[in-house]
Amino acid sequence: MERYRRVQGAYSSRTPPSAAPDGHDGGMAGLEGIEQPRGDGRAAAARWSPAVEDERALKALELFGNPTEAEVPLPSRPESAATARRLVQVVVLRHWGLSPKLTEDAVLLVSELVGNAVRHTGARVFGLRMRRRRGWIRVEVRDPSRGLPCLLPVRDLDISGRGLFLVDKLADRWGVDLLPRGKTTWFEMRVVDR
Repeated sequence: MERYRRVQGAYSSRTPPSAAPDGHDGGMAGLEGIEQPRGDGRAAAARWSPAVEDERALKALELFGNPTEAEVPLPSRPESAATARRLVQVVVLRHWGLSPKLTEDAVLLVSELVGNAVRHTGARVFGLRMRRRRGWIRVEVRDPSRGLPCLLPVRDLDISGRGLFLVDKLADRWGVDLLPRGKTTWFEMRVVDR
C-alpha cells in the first residue's frame, strides 16, 4: 500500500523513512514529519493519545534534563527533533501552565529551529534552552556553526524551505545571536500572565 505524507498543504507519494523506536518517522522539522495515513484512520488514532505524549514528554525531561534550568545538549540527529518537541511541550503546557495553542505553536517552531541545526550545521550536538519572563517565553537552539539562517520567500507549492517562514509568521520576535563559537537562533512569544 502506498503511503502519503501531507507536506505543508501538498501531498507527496514518496514513502517516508522507516519509523525510529520512539515512533518518529525521521522527518526533521515542522509538518514534514507528520504522516497522514490514507484509508482507515483508526490505526493512527490508536497510536497517538495525549496521555502517551505526556508520558513520553515527561520521560524526555527525566532523560535529558530541564531546558529551563540549563542548556540541554541533544545529538544532532533527526530523532532529536522529537525530543526537543517533547521537552518544549512539557515545559510550556505542564510546568508553565500556558495554553494548548501556544504550546502547539512553540512545539512547531522549535522543530523548525532544530531541523535547521541538524540539516545545515554539521554539528554533532546542539543545545536547547528555554526561558520565561513576565509576558514572554523564549526558546533558543545553539549550534557551533556561525553560518546565518536565511529567510527565503515561499511560494504556495513549495514543500521545503518553510522553516524560518513559519518562525517569522508565528513568533512575535526571532533572531540569531552570534557567539565566539557558533550561534544561538531563538524565538520569543508573548504570553498573557495570569
